[in-house]
Amino acid sequence: MATLPKTLSKTPSFSFPTTKQWVNIIIKGLFYGALIGGALFFLFPLAWMIGTSLKTIQEVQQAQLNLFPSKAQWENYDKIFHEAEFYRAYVNSVFIVTMVLLGTVTSVSLVAYAFSRLQWRGRNIVFALMMGTLMLPYQATLVPQYVLFFELGWLRTFNPVTLPGFFAGGASLVFLLRQFMMTLPKELDEAAMIDGANPLQIWWFITMPLSRPAIATVSVFLFVGQWNNLLQPLIYLQRSELFTMPIYVAQKNNLQESPIPWQDIMAASVLFVIPVLVVFLLTQRFFTESITLTGSKG
Repeated sequence: MATLPKTLSKTPSFSFPTTKQWVNIIIKGLFYGALIGGALFFLFPLAWMIGTSLKTIQEVQQAQLNLFPSKAQWENYDKIFHEAEFYRAYVNSVFIVTMVLLGTVTSVSLVAYAFSRLQWRGRNIVFALMMGTLMLPYQATLVPQYVLFFELGWLRTFNPVTLPGFFAGGASLVFLLRQFMMTLPKELDEAAMIDGANPLQIWWFITMPLSRPAIATVSVFLFVGQWNNLLQPLIYLQRSELFTMPIYVAQKNNLQESPIPWQDIMAASVLFVIPVLVVFLLTQRFFTESITLTGSKG
């Protein structure tokens, strides 16, 4: 009769976890439980917004806490989709965000490249002066900026919102990119200069591709900040056909209307938040990588 090999004839032995292993299992369980609880806590406002957007006006006015409606009212979204102001505000917001991203990322990356990769007299002094502007509150420059744009004849146009981004506005963004660029080996620039590349070519073909995580992070900050920007468009645009999505959502909160249609406000807010969620999900990997690497050198 054939016998099984020794390796197959042995039955696997089972051993209970030791005390140390039990402690590690409990700690991991508590850690993941805390993470899940925190995630649910921070997702609750989003779930509340979505649920309210699908309720009737009677359900919204109820005193008890009901996260989701008894029956989804998709007519709340259909009503918004039939408003011409919604599409106009969405197009305006997309146009402004695109122009701000294009101008700001390009100008900020050039300034950060000059501060991190080029050697020139007074560089540290200029950098310190630029960082000092972070202590200046935005409200202190609001009136001078308004007077400047009024004298230029830019009011009631997109120019006050889009064009400043082409002049490297945002010292914090410059600092973030500068810190990341300082982690790149200087030998890359030296090798490119030996091959005959000028500083602009080095910036475009070497520094920018290697700085994609930091650029993605800056782009997310710019997108979220500009997409949610209410104050500047409200001050400078001054025409209904130029209004953006934040103004469109704010206008739905009409205090003179009773009862306030919170279901319509929340439906517009859900459509307003979707692009932010999509952008964050697409750039999350670069965002995490940038936070990990930025500031590790320099």
